[in-house]
Amino acid sequence: MRRPFGNTADEVQDQQINLTPMLDVVFIMLIFFIVTATFVKEVGIDINQPDDDKPQNVDPNKKSIIVRITARDRFIIAQRDVDVRNIRANIERLHAENPEAPVIIQAHAASSTEALIHVMDSSRQAGVYNVSLAAG
Repeated sequence: MRRPFGNTADEVQDQQINLTPMLDVVFIMLIFFIVTATFVKEVGIDINQPDDDKPQNVDPNKKSIIVRITARDRFIIAQRDVDVRNIRANIERLHAENPEAPVIIQAHAASSTEALIHVMDSSRQAGVYNVSLAAG
């Protein structure tokens, strides 16, 4: 027996593609990516910004102990060249003269990190815990 020309309703339904399972998979993947993206923590440095933008009043009697590190890792304290072994003694002497004075390190961009760490350690050993870095 020959089939009649045209498709029956059952054949038309069988020929269509069911998209429901594919949409379920896409929504599950979307939920997975959203959940994993919210738990990713980016690595960075926390910066404590000042509370206000006004410049703070600086006491003219309060002098800072400024240690400069040159590009060739030479140390200058109070406009004098200082040997690497005498940094702690100079910081102790200046700290004894002015106990409230912070140590400010001005390191040249070409100076080594080892020189910077040595000055920081020397100031801590001298009893000064208020150490700051300045662009030099």
